[in-house]
Amino acid sequence: MSWLEWYGYAGSVLVAVSLMMKNMWKLRWINLAGAAIFSTYGLLIGAWPVFALNAFIVLVDAYYIWQMWNTSDFFSIEPLPPGDQIVVRRLLDFYQKDIKTFFPDFNGTIPTQADVLVIFRNQVPVGLFIFRRESGGLVRIQLDYVIPDYRDLKNARFLYDSQRDLFKGQGFHSYMAVSPVKSHQSYLEKIGFIRDTAHPDHFIKPI
Repeated sequence: MSWLEWYGYAGSVLVAVSLMMKNMWKLRWINLAGAAIFSTYGLLIGAWPVFALNAFIVLVDAYYIWQMWNTSDFFSIEPLPPGDQIVVRRLLDFYQKDIKTFFPDFNGTIPTQADVLVIFRNQVPVGLFIFRRESGGLVRIQLDYVIPDYRDLKNARFLYDSQRDLFKGQGFHSYMAVSPVKSHQSYLEKIGFIRDTAHPDHFIKPI
């Protein structure tokens, strides 16, 4: 099999993989990459319908990615009132399996002495932030979860930016997160957490 055939197969695989993505952001990017490869493949072998169709898909994906990136969303954060866990309970129960992939030690129960923030995006509850205030100016994160369709880092940036002054005013200087999960570690580093070299599963972010 020639390298050109392998190249065409790679494009087909990426398109197929994109269709299994729950996250629209990832779906569009992976689909764009697959269509771009397959379009180039069509051009190289002189299959003009293949080239034209996939070039069109690339343009469509690029348009929607641009649209998603430039859409102005309305964010808000609401603390969980004591005794009122309906929204939080529904999120925890419905996304229990997905939460476990990122937080394998989280058992679905809100820890005692923990605070809960619900993240709303365009009035839709999309995320949960569960944390505990500790001595020494540390905010220990126990859950930082966003539902699959809204995982594009905008929620995290809003969360950490909006809470900065509040935590600083209370005398806190750092967030701390512990995670053995590679994908979550990557997320933490993308939003500014720094890995503790002495404890590779520990991450710190200055407030």
